[in-house]
Amino acid sequence: MKNAVGRDIPEYLFAGGREVYQGKNYMDGRYMQKVAPRTRRYEKPQESKIVATLADALRQCGAKSGMTFSFHHHLRNGDYVVNMVMKAAIDELGLDNLTIAATSLGEAHDPVAEYIEQGKIVGIQTSGIRGRIGEVVSAGKLKTPAIIRSHGGRPRAIEMGEVHIDIAFIAAPTSDCVGNCRGIGGKSNCGSMGYAMMDAKCADHVVVVTDCLVDFPNMPASIEAIDVDAVVKVESIGNPKKIASAAARISQNPRDLMMAENVARIIASTPYFKEGFSFQTGVGGPSLAANLFLEKVMDERGIKMGWSIGGICGPMVELLKKGKVGKIIDVQDFDLDAVNSINQTPNHFEMSASQYANPANKGAMVNKLDFVVLAALEIDTGFNVNVLTGSDGVLRGAPGGHPDAAAGSKCCIIVTPLVRGRMATVCEHVVTVTTPGDCVDVLVTDYGIAVNPQRPDLIECLDAAGIPHVPIEALQKKAYSLVGTPDDLEWEDQVVAVLEARDGTILDVVRKIKPLKL
Repeated sequence: MKNAVGRDIPEYLFAGGREVYQGKNYMDGRYMQKVAPRTRRYEKPQESKIVATLADALRQCGAKSGMTFSFHHHLRNGDYVVNMVMKAAIDELGLDNLTIAATSLGEAHDPVAEYIEQGKIVGIQTSGIRGRIGEVVSAGKLKTPAIIRSHGGRPRAIEMGEVHIDIAFIAAPTSDCVGNCRGIGGKSNCGSMGYAMMDAKCADHVVVVTDCLVDFPNMPASIEAIDVDAVVKVESIGNPKKIASAAARISQNPRDLMMAENVARIIASTPYFKEGFSFQTGVGGPSLAANLFLEKVMDERGIKMGWSIGGICGPMVELLKKGKVGKIIDVQDFDLDAVNSINQTPNHFEMSASQYANPANKGAMVNKLDFVVLAALEIDTGFNVNVLTGSDGVLRGAPGGHPDAAAGSKCCIIVTPLVRGRMATVCEHVVTVTTPGDCVDVLVTDYGIAVNPQRPDLIECLDAAGIPHVPIEALQKKAYSLVGTPDDLEWEDQVVAVLEARDGTILDVVRKIKPLKL
């Protein structure tokens, strides 16, 4: 069956009442039944929940084969906790048939790939998949298809019981003896712990893993002791210096700066650019650079930003400190400037992933966004965006909050160079649809601007402001003239990953790539 973005979805994936993607507002107004987690009563006072080792915590929580363990990725490529827990579960306790439900997985978790190849880990549910894990999943070595959800789709699936977490492991920079924990105050600060909040509320058991025990009560707590079963002190939960990636820095490339300036001009041409407007930016170099030009236009117009959300970086923190943005509401920090700001800079607040982007609640923050500026690995002539698979078809990216912010905002701008090396970024058909074209409004490249024909109002705004634009097909043809028409990838029938739209419908699938003929 083909869905609304023209992707052919195998019929066997519709088991259990699953549906194909039918448009960004298809689920609008439907009531979703939440599933309450199990909980154990503690009436007798507890002096401490500290246990000696991760293996002890696993035993105390009744860990057994076939369970689902969850993790968060606020330490990003510096995280140590996933590897430590899976080693304790598999090598020490001998568990197998396990599923990892992580907010994202990256190169820091390469050792987990060996457990997949051994058949010890049989399921992956995540918002991002990179490194060695992406390679082994793409090669068809995971026993069940990986499930890829956005940062908003994940809490929706947890609340509705589509993902049942047996034990949630919370990497916490600080915790007290009963599990009140925060993302600051220790040696491994990560700032916001918004992605872990839903796990802690809905998992059957919760284990806090920390490298810094502090006096009770550790307040204000991001994760509260009322949800925690055990606390484990380890030598280190991760390396916070690896939170920031090269992409999370403002580009100094003249090409990127030109695109960023055009982004600011487009924003300023719309009726949404007024006192108190709301904004989110991605972490790509051109996206972040847009902050600089946006500040200039704000000063020229004499207006201020009302609030900003999302993964936060230093440039947005600087705007807050200058008084040019009223509030930052933060689900994840992408660099140490943002980590050091949360709960210290006035009006810099923490929020959960559900509050940020869950489409099944009664008011996610993304639904109040005026503008979002995002990057792309690929974008096609239907304005569909891919941020998950490389040009070789291998899983090496993350939808993250990309589709959530795109769907919720009044104006979604994708900024990307026309080509990268010898690869066309603007193409006829993306390898994998991660953000559907009905959620994307404007494309900004170094060779020109294109506006989605579904947004004639924005076309009028750009015309009135004298901002030239062309059909996206013209940009695609220009890209192909520069680097040539890409060869079609050859796939096998095996589905290695299922990509859910944020509402839980099936947006696309990733199949096993055929091996190269040598």
